[in-house]
Amino acid sequence: MRRKTSITLLSVGHACVDVYQGSVASLVPFFVAERSYTYAVASGIVLAASLLSSVAQPLFGVLTDRRAMPWLLPAGTLLGGVGVALSGVSGSYPLTLVFLAVSGVGVAAYHPESARVARIAGRGSHRAMGWFSTGGTVGFASAPLLVTAVVATGGLRWTPMLVLPALVGATLCLPVVRALQRKEAQESGTTGPAGSDDIASFVKLSLAVVFRSIAFVGLSTFVSLYARRRLGGGTATGTAALTVLYVGGAIGSVLGGSLAGRWDRVTVARRSYLLAAAAVAGVVWLPGPAVYLFVALTSAALYVPFSLQVTLGQDYLPSRVGTANGITLGLTVSIGGLAGPVIGALADATSLQTALAPLVLMPLLSRLAFRNLPEPAAPHFRAAPQPEADDRTAPTAPTAESTRTTPATRTTPTSSRRPPRRPGLR
Repeated sequence: MRRKTSITLLSVGHACVDVYQGSVASLVPFFVAERSYTYAVASGIVLAASLLSSVAQPLFGVLTDRRAMPWLLPAGTLLGGVGVALSGVSGSYPLTLVFLAVSGVGVAAYHPESARVARIAGRGSHRAMGWFSTGGTVGFASAPLLVTAVVATGGLRWTPMLVLPALVGATLCLPVVRALQRKEAQESGTTGPAGSDDIASFVKLSLAVVFRSIAFVGLSTFVSLYARRRLGGGTATGTAALTVLYVGGAIGSVLGGSLAGRWDRVTVARRSYLLAAAAVAGVVWLPGPAVYLFVALTSAALYVPFSLQVTLGQDYLPSRVGTANGITLGLTVSIGGLAGPVIGALADATSLQTALAPLVLMPLLSRLAFRNLPEPAAPHFRAAPQPEADDRTAPTAPTAESTRTTPATRTTPTSSRRPPRRPGLR
């Protein structure tokens, strides 16, 4: 299967599974309306799904380091979809928690192995990983629209309809999984050689991801309400700000891979975090409609390093790629999300503008974590050697016969020609 086709299928599949990460929060208003859940009870649903998913991802990463499990892509996608689909069927709160926890486990199972497969399918290309990450961003952003379209029409009893993206995603990733399994069975797959792990650099990278997550989660949680208060508009004003945030993130994911092809990943991340700090300051303190521009700049600047940080983690832990994926894609994001209640409490005690002001420091702290990070050597993805007509055509040491040249070979540079064959060898 061609590389572009594989990455396209994986990107769309990533969008299908990340729909379920965004669906849980999108279902909360409907649980409150139909089942009279309090906000505290409803927030427990989100916490159960997100925390379990984020903590489980490193565990699945460890498992995939021991043994390749590409079948987790369709299985995790289906599990994520089935859990959300069943969440509205039962009126029992414990069962709802169980179903959404199951969905979280499916999402957790998908991500570490899918990032490994995307790395192989893209042959280590930063641009390919950028497109793969963009798929997840698009899926997460589309979740509110999908959930609203389904549940607002038929109520929570229509949640089984939400399994459709999972069916599509699982179907699309099957050809990639089968192709990868065939290559591995024939020992003709492409892999990057394992090297020594750089634990110290990986820890610094993880801290940068945490600070980035605090900035993005904090902004995405409150930007809708903040835009409405700053601009004096209604619901449409806040929705527009949230839409701009998600669109900017998708653009940033694509730009990250492209920029890394021109400069190295560490340099791109450093510059992006400086831009993000300035953009967050614009969101917090500049008045008027300019807030939309700075929301877009903030999300783009925060998402430019996103896929690059995934590949950096893989290169810092080349012998434990699954663990690196699980931490950079799961655990650190969850830790960053824990800052949301702190920002909310500060906003209640002071003002929303005051509560969002510390977010300006988060990209600067990420930039500080990147200050002394090395740029790892690009992983070498080699194709399996092709059979030669005769192994003796590539001797390990020159011989008297092999060093003799004909007049034709004296006038033609050997760098642009195949090595001359000895007479009689076909």
